[in-house]
Amino acid sequence: MTQSPVPPATFNDFLGNTGAVENLRTAIAHGRLPHSLILAGPAGAGKYTLALMLAMAVECERQPRDLWSSGQSLASFCGACSNCTRIATAANLDEEVDKAVAAREELRETDKKDTRVLIQPHPDVLILPPDPPQLLIKLGQVRTLIHRAHTLPGEAPRKIFILTASAMMKEAANSLLKVLEEPPATVHIIILAENPSDLLPTIRSRCALIRLGALPVEEIEMLLADRRPDVAPKQRSLIARLSQGAAGRALSFDLAAYTAARADALIFLRSAVADPDHTALFKMTETYRAGAEGQQKTAELLRTLSLLLEDVLLLQSGTPELLRNTDLRGELEKIAASVSFQWIEQATRGLDQVWSGMRRNLLRSLSLDAYAAQLADAR
Repeated sequence: MTQSPVPPATFNDFLGNTGAVENLRTAIAHGRLPHSLILAGPAGAGKYTLALMLAMAVECERQPRDLWSSGQSLASFCGACSNCTRIATAANLDEEVDKAVAAREELRETDKKDTRVLIQPHPDVLILPPDPPQLLIKLGQVRTLIHRAHTLPGEAPRKIFILTASAMMKEAANSLLKVLEEPPATVHIIILAENPSDLLPTIRSRCALIRLGALPVEEIEMLLADRRPDVAPKQRSLIARLSQGAAGRALSFDLAAYTAARADALIFLRSAVADPDHTALFKMTETYRAGAEGQQKTAELLRTLSLLLEDVLLLQSGTPELLRNTDLRGELEKIAASVSFQWIEQATRGLDQVWSGMRRNLLRSLSLDAYAAQLADAR
């Protein structure tokens, strides 16, 4: 079961990271929001939701204020004015990207390759998602950002640009650096990153960094009990751990889809650790075909495999209480007993290489087969 994102109501509805959110609201209220900002945190931590809230607080026509416990003014948004309501229409990012991709498919072949995916819910707010199928921020998108950044806002106090991922083409990253060095006075650029180290050091050094931390497992379980009463208590506990402290990810977590991806990930580990016959492995990797659907399936497999490797490392480190895949503890303990720390380290590096190959649009089934062979040889 998944739940569709809804437009943010108030800052009070944002779960967790109260200190970070209040500091940002204070900065907006006093006109000190950085021109360049990185919001960092795991998938589902609320980075995109918070970015939209910040955009609404900056652009709101009514500029309401709340008072902090210390009496300090906190920026807010009304959610009802023309600026707020238009920005809120972009709350479901996946849906907006699908619309943009569908619109591009309607173009002539000669125009498709030069058309980048951009989401513009408001004339002065532009959202740059990773452009399919490579799922990278591309040069054409950043060029549009730069061009619009050097024009004055038309209907709001500021121009706001939200880059929803840190994975960028090299040329795009270098071009973005130029506008970060000397941002126009009326511009705010917000970059969302699961791992800020994916960004160029020169980009990171020119941005303020705000980290969204994980919520405690117990708090996630309480949230699931309140918002998703259809989920059984045992499943709530598992989802709370698998969501890695990210409230949004927990609320939309599809346990059936995760379990399917995990079954394939376990074939990888079994093949590398215990099973010299790779027939099941090759049969499985053959299902990872080209196209957007295959890309999504591969991404889920790699994320799941990463979690399993982390659990094996936790068991080896003597911290089983931090285990995420608690229902697989017995099998993961056997794997942990049969591999070395160096093997886990090499497996993790290999996983990064498969991610890199995906961005270069390499054939997925062959990349996965090569990775499995690498794991087996490392034993």
